Amino acid sequence: MDYEVIFTVVNSGYAEDVMDVARKAGARGGTIINARGVVNESAASFFGITMHSEKEIVMIVVPRDIKDDILNAVYSEMGLDKKAHGIAFSLPVSDTAGLVKAPVNLPEEAE
Repeated sequence: MDYEVIFTVVNSGYAEDVMDVARKAGARGGTIINARGVVNESAASFFGITMHSEKEIVMIVVPRDIKDDILNAVYSEMGLDKKAHGIAFSLPVSDTAGLVKAPVNLPEEAE
């Protein structure tokens, strides 16, 4: 199975919200990294947004076939026009180790 990694960079305090949205769209889990954003004054005023320096990065490795669903859901809820002021993008993953395929929920046999 081919994988992609989705990166979402949001203002500090919104990473758990990103994960809630991603889980509803099919993600199983992710990794939150604390970060600090840097931007020059002209870029902040050009885009008309207030930049907060404290950021959180959410990395989510997902099967390629559900990547678009998760990416679109996360951006629609956490995008630049929301309080999280998030950006989201994905990159292909060439190799993985330690990922466990999700169990398939089979219907119980009828008695």
